[in-house]
Amino acid sequence: MAIPDFDVDSILQQLTLPEKISLVSGRDFWHTTSVPRLKIPAIRLSDGATGVRGIKFFNGTPAACLPCGTALGATWDPELIEKGGALQAREGILKGASVVLGPTTNIQRSPLGGRGFESFSEDPFLAGTLAAATIKGLQSNGVAASLKHFACNDQEDHRMSVNAIVTERALREIYLMPFQVVQQIYPPWTYMASYNKVNGVHSTENIHLLKEVLREEWGFDGLVMSDWFATYSADKAILAGLDLEMPGPSYARGAALRHSILPGKVKEYELDACVRQVLRLIKRVLPLGIEEDAEERTDSNPDTSKLLRSIAAESIVLLKNENAVLPFCPDKFTAVIGPNADFAAFSGGGSTMMTPYYTVSPLEGIMSECKQVGYSLGCGGWNKLPALSRLTKTKSGLQGLTMAVHLEPSTREKRELLEVIHVSDSVMDFCDYKHKSMGDDYLFYADFRGTLIPEESANYQFSCSVLGTARVFVDDQLLIDNATNQVRGDTFFATGTREEFNTIFLEKGRAYEIYVDFGSIATYTLEVASTAPFGGGGLRLGCTRVFDPQGEIQKAVALAKAAEQVVLCIGLNGEWESEGFDRDNMDLPGYTDELVRAVAQVNPNTAVIVQSGTPVTMPWVDQVPAILQAWYGGNETGNGIADVIFGKKNPAAKLPLSFPSRLEDNPSFINFGNQGGRVLYGEDVFVGYRYYEKSKTPVAFPFGHGLSYTSFHFETLQVKNDGESFLISVDVANTGVADGAQVIQVYVAHIDPLIPRPLKELKGFKKVFIPVGESRVVDIRVSVRHATSFWDEDRNMWLSAKGDYQLLVGDSSANTPLCHQVTVEENSWWKGLCN
Repeated sequence: MAIPDFDVDSILQQLTLPEKISLVSGRDFWHTTSVPRLKIPAIRLSDGATGVRGIKFFNGTPAACLPCGTALGATWDPELIEKGGALQAREGILKGASVVLGPTTNIQRSPLGGRGFESFSEDPFLAGTLAAATIKGLQSNGVAASLKHFACNDQEDHRMSVNAIVTERALREIYLMPFQVVQQIYPPWTYMASYNKVNGVHSTENIHLLKEVLREEWGFDGLVMSDWFATYSADKAILAGLDLEMPGPSYARGAALRHSILPGKVKEYELDACVRQVLRLIKRVLPLGIEEDAEERTDSNPDTSKLLRSIAAESIVLLKNENAVLPFCPDKFTAVIGPNADFAAFSGGGSTMMTPYYTVSPLEGIMSECKQVGYSLGCGGWNKLPALSRLTKTKSGLQGLTMAVHLEPSTREKRELLEVIHVSDSVMDFCDYKHKSMGDDYLFYADFRGTLIPEESANYQFSCSVLGTARVFVDDQLLIDNATNQVRGDTFFATGTREEFNTIFLEKGRAYEIYVDFGSIATYTLEVASTAPFGGGGLRLGCTRVFDPQGEIQKAVALAKAAEQVVLCIGLNGEWESEGFDRDNMDLPGYTDELVRAVAQVNPNTAVIVQSGTPVTMPWVDQVPAILQAWYGGNETGNGIADVIFGKKNPAAKLPLSFPSRLEDNPSFINFGNQGGRVLYGEDVFVGYRYYEKSKTPVAFPFGHGLSYTSFHFETLQVKNDGESFLISVDVANTGVADGAQVIQVYVAHIDPLIPRPLKELKGFKKVFIPVGESRVVDIRVSVRHATSFWDEDRNMWLSAKGDYQLLVGDSSANTPLCHQVTVEENSWWKGLCN
């Protein structure tokens, strides 16, 4: 049935005060509130930084997962990113969602930020340009984007309470600039305000951010919503222009907002301004024709797989390739080694996680291309034990476990069976699981069963962490009791228990029955200290074969010696980089560095594949001939890696953020994380490459760096200045041995600035495909205002400062061989967008 259209102003006049109050808060976790009397439907929102999950965390509807944000940033390709946004729009419609919560375009001021992998870049211009491309892909297909997180949500430590202390200049030039660029190119229909404070005021109550900058200066005329549970007041948030509190039922509005209206703390016309934006958004997405509580659907198809594979391959950065070791030959015996080889690290953790249509591990991708492959683990690379579900099968032969749900505990002889569910992943969040027979306390019990048949005789270590209670049995033997004496840990957003372990010897080929007796969060013996509703709680079950680390390295070395070429897959995964916590350091896990050195020493044809969302230390960088940065590559992770390794795809990606050699070299090193309730942005505007160049601090790999299997030559730089923009033209030739693409990067340097400025800043770029032996004239237009301005804190305006500037053109921030000098004759101050 088609949803009726409506006139916003007419409906607004007909609404009662209670109806208005209800509209500015969500109905539930994922829907706005409807007004049936006036036929105003609820609309659905869904997480969507790199894919659209739908509304279920537990046993979610399978979805298309794109590479992570930094991987998308590494493509430097707005046209390709727009196609990814269009795919997200199609996926959103399949999931019944009219609003996708993304893209994320915060700044990676530190490699340690837990959600750094979600954002595009340390550079605000690159980040904003690619965010705009994602939004165009979404909204040109009718699905609203919610650009996030506005603003300075650059760490997870105390993210709801921490006060980001930042100068107005740094705020404008770095942290608000990606959003400003988006407003200039392709504005979103909604913004999401962040959890944290900015200069003493929470973003959701921040009049300076939401009214003075976003609406008045930039002319944004859409909806502003809160991040989930980030609305902390009834009146202040309304007065600042926060239109929608999410999720519902309301925590901060409802009766409290009505009480604020009665004494006039909030005028009804001020409430109306927020209601109007909610109604406008609902009206805007009506053409999608999505029913209010639509069933979620899937559509895994060859076209989607092809696009995802292309984006995964396009995102992989060739950091190093001495002696042209890569590409490898698929006809040669190839050793595939490392903790990330037989594991698809397709995404970071937190709200970006979803149930993928499928995943392809690097080992699977390489085996599909290479005739002779040997595999060795080499070392462990996990933060928590790998999921038990990888090793178990149900009675019907499906991978995973069978979950039988009851209202009574297992001590009851006769209890009613509510339902049986197949669980493919033993990392389970029951926040949104509820059977119709359950009460509001989410009290339920579940038996998890599966069969484990070991591939070799060995000791096996099991683990269990829980938000609730759990006991793990192997063939009726109690192995782990995580119900009697529970200890809090870092699981389930630091609300669940620590990971409890025990070890048992298992024989090769024998079938072992695994049984887990689980009680939901209502049985938890520890206090749940959080405002977020965890519903039924959570359960995480892990298992791995116990091995001697040195012995495992020696197995890998023996394989590497026997092989003609080695693919060494290392890095992090979604349990190292995730929403909810920040990393402690930049180091790779466990024995990874030792493994890399040992393998590289015995085989000179070794390519190291690093998977991480943000930089890691590489103390062995000079000891290996080839390094690829492969990020988290989505559904097609392994195929994308294989395409680049074997030369089906000539790498053209560039780093969207600098890779420092050490954490201590990072400009935020002494000012990252919560310190007495605040975080001081002491590096000011000198973030990323702006700092490394200004301080002459060497890096492992510079911003914008990325090699190719071919070579390019830049020549004949010409610049035309019409007063409004610089038209930059450069000849680029492919002088190598293969067709390929190059990213032409334009940086601007103020020769003699009045105040300290970065040595140069990215102001334009274009990715161009050039066949071998051919050349192209590449034109890039750069706004004079955007290229020459800094924030004048004295006048509280942008200043396009008079003086001489260099336009620098090259293929990375460290390699700009072409230069042209231009002059700005007069100072000019301005506000608004970069016209």
